[in-house]
Amino acid sequence: MGMIKMLTRTLLPFVGGNIIGKITAKEAPKDYGKFEKPPYSPPRYAFPIVWPILYLCMGVAYNLVKGNGTNTKAATATHYTQLSLNFLWSLLYFKKKVRGIALIESFILLIAVTTNVVVFFKNKPISGILLFPYVLWSSYASYLNTGNWLLNKDNPEYSNGLCK
Repeated sequence: MGMIKMLTRTLLPFVGGNIIGKITAKEAPKDYGKFEKPPYSPPRYAFPIVWPILYLCMGVAYNLVKGNGTNTKAATATHYTQLSLNFLWSLLYFKKKVRGIALIESFILLIAVTTNVVVFFKNKPISGILLFPYVLWSSYASYLNTGNWLLNKDNPEYSNGLCK
């Protein structure tokens, strides 16, 4: 039973990310090529390389914390909070096209990710270190989201009109 739990915890972020990716697969590439992008935007192919690595790190880090056995309530709460916000962002931005709300949510996500890293680091330092690239990427993603919103908010095709 322990091995099944460990595999589930490790793969859940990856599987969830793939499901969200499939849900937004039609919209994301079109949107990425359609609107103005801020300086230092990565090529479109970077996202499907970076995200699986980050999702795997999330799962491994969570397993390390759960295996440590101390303060797992806080670790579980912060892990699933940031993961839920992570999945929600793609739905808000690509599926619902509420880009202003997605912008606000990206900063809430960044706070949640940072909190998760701190809790994990206090519990088992290597787990927090494994998530440090996620903090960097989330910071970068918030920059990209902000730049996209500033450059495109007046374009009627950019947003569905909510939180313009």
